Amino acid sequence: MNRILNHPVLGKISEQKKTIHFQYDGTAYEAYEHETIAAALLANGIRKLRVHEESGTPRGIYCNIGHCMECRVAVNGQGNVRACLTVVEKDMVVESGKLLPNIVKRMVEQG
Repeated sequence: MNRILNHPVLGKISEQKKTIHFQYDGTAYEAYEHETIAAALLANGIRKLRVHEESGTPRGIYCNIGHCMECRVAVNGQGNVRACLTVVEKDMVVESGKLLPNIVKRMVEQG
């Protein structure tokens, strides 16, 4: 995992933090209880959270404070959830944002 375990300002992360399991795009991962989806994904080495709806270019965490909407994912079937503001829960199912079907069709038609 890619976690900061000893921060100069926030101090040392307790090694006894409770871990929970969640899924991201069909793969099981561990998170610390009470951390955001974005933090859990970053700790597990995941940087790409969705693709741009029109261009298909990858998107990840940008502002990490809920302003930009770049970190939108689907959580338990509900789309457009901001990963940076949403706390991960036990057995949560998170899916990356995908190209919309009509956009994919238009891209294929354009060549």
